[in-house]
Amino acid sequence: MSILPKNEPHKPAGTPRNFFIWGQTMSGKSYLAEHFPNVLVLNTDGNSAMGTRPSIQLRNVRNPDGSLKSSVIDQLQEVILELGTTQNTYETVTLDVIDDVCQLIEQAICLKAGVESLADMGYGRGYALFNTVLQSLVMDLKALPINVVYISRENDFTDDDGNTKTVPSLKTKYYNVVNGNCDLVIHTQHVGKNYLRNVTEIRRRYKASEINDLKILSILKAIPNALAPEVQTTKAGK
Repeated sequence: MSILPKNEPHKPAGTPRNFFIWGQTMSGKSYLAEHFPNVLVLNTDGNSAMGTRPSIQLRNVRNPDGSLKSSVIDQLQEVILELGTTQNTYETVTLDVIDDVCQLIEQAICLKAGVESLADMGYGRGYALFNTVLQSLVMDLKALPINVVYISRENDFTDDDGNTKTVPSLKTKYYNVVNGNCDLVIHTQHVGKNYLRNVTEIRRRYKASEINDLKILSILKAIPNALAPEVQTTKAGK
């Protein structure tokens, strides 16, 4: 039997599953993420007690002598394996925040190698290993049959011409890896008494009529420009 698919056009998936939410501190990032269905939060900032969803604290555990006992890399692999291979009720996994996850991965690599920085490993090995771990993490998360939400802080970036703009605080090279596997990028803002959300990047124009998950649809309806307007068709002569 051939493993090749039938050579015919097919309709692309209409429901986004991978999201990147970024914004300033206390701008509603985690609040928005908690509204996704049946969330498991992989937490790094110690604020898990402030949330309403089940969470796992990500960390590197050291031995009394300071060496690495268990790494966040192994911890993430165990969580992803269980989410993908066991019966559970989770529909969304959130990394809060992805910036810290990257720092923890870098720390784990350095502790295991007994060096202070990735550069100390020589010949670019440290950076190559980090890139491999991050890319594998993102791809493994994307392969899960659930929603994936990445949360990041924000920074002000000034270009060579002196123009300043607000961008995700995740390093650009890491952001490109994560964002390349996301469907929507959402910016949150806290202005006065108002909490604002807007889409800054989107993979395709999603339509409400094509989304088969009512919980995701409800979230997207509350975010300006997340959904494309439906095209109204009329019969000739009407």
